[in-house]
Amino acid sequence: MKKQVPLKELQSRINRFRSKMSETDAHWQMAVIFSKVNLYYFTGTMQDGMLFIPRDDEAVLWVRRSYERAVDESLFPNIKPMNSYRDAAAAVSAFPQEVYMETEVVPLAMLQRFKKYFPVKEVKSLDAQLAAIRSVKSDYEQSLMLESGKIHQRVFEDMVPKILREGMSETELATELFSILVREGHHGLARFSMFDCEMILGHVCFGESSIYPTYFNGPGGHYGMSPAVPLLGSHERKLKKGDLVFIDVACGVDGYHTDKTMTYMFGSPLPDEVIAEHNRCVEIQNKIASMLKPGAIPSEIYEHIMDSLDTDFLKNFMGFGGRTVKFLGHGIGLHIDEMPVIAKGFNKPMQEGMFFALEPKKGIAKVGMVGIENTFLVTPDGGRCITGDNPGLIPVY
Repeated sequence: MKKQVPLKELQSRINRFRSKMSETDAHWQMAVIFSKVNLYYFTGTMQDGMLFIPRDDEAVLWVRRSYERAVDESLFPNIKPMNSYRDAAAAVSAFPQEVYMETEVVPLAMLQRFKKYFPVKEVKSLDAQLAAIRSVKSDYEQSLMLESGKIHQRVFEDMVPKILREGMSETELATELFSILVREGHHGLARFSMFDCEMILGHVCFGESSIYPTYFNGPGGHYGMSPAVPLLGSHERKLKKGDLVFIDVACGVDGYHTDKTMTYMFGSPLPDEVIAEHNRCVEIQNKIASMLKPGAIPSEIYEHIMDSLDTDFLKNFMGFGGRTVKFLGHGIGLHIDEMPVIAKGFNKPMQEGMFFALEPKKGIAKVGMVGIENTFLVTPDGGRCITGDNPGLIPVY
């Protein structure tokens, strides 16, 4: 039996989007959604098509492929087939010259093809409005993320230590970990809104591999398989006694992700000073979590934490070798990297029902990336961790 997004859930999302659009532009007329993740958010199906959301009329999902599947799995009430934009244009009696679109993701060529059939003269961005309504999760969405969090905790804290063995490669661990996650209920991929970001699993690293530079906008690093595939484990790097094992991998259920980083000491303990730096990161995570309350300002949390850290600790904090990121956590949901971000410039108050992945980490030369990451739900009592409370550096020896 197919899992269907409830109709009331879909209707609520459309209504909330219209309200948010009207806050931005009281005279807006039409929004057009193309990206598959946002199509799924509004309609409960992920097809090749487009969604028209007029301000004052019924929303329509036009589907090129597969109309049959869309009708079968979606409770969205108004789904119509098309072979091309021409079919949709012929059925629309009037279309505004100004429309709102996902300007972060719609390719120029797609826009040009669309404008061939629709009299659009001006395109405005609806990305901020979409990010805002998606940032607050309904009870339905929260239930999926809670389920993902339980899988994350079970696999990382209880199961991974049992599969680590001397001589295995990063790719061997990654493939075994992927198999376990999917078997336990993970939906099998990691979706990012970051442009042109390809990732199946995440960072699965031994020792210094976790601080090797990558294009990915995160504190950790990765050797990868090759220059052509830089974000998967290495065949050459083998696990040996004394290694730090660093796993930063997402999990997800029915499209909704959680994010978690867990570290392990393989074969022997790490030096005391390394353990101390790691524990400092865990303390920072817990401090930030206590501040995740409705009304809190992400930028103020960021500045408060950063101002509290001494110069020595700030060296290689949230990165390594000058390659540092300027955030301490990020929103998460249908994408792993959602808004808002705990960073400068994010000045709107948090709301109950938001989720944040908090990830204070620190690179250490010749050792790797220590620190932690867990996913938290914003509540009046502070952040509620949904991915487990193990502080990391789990001994495996």
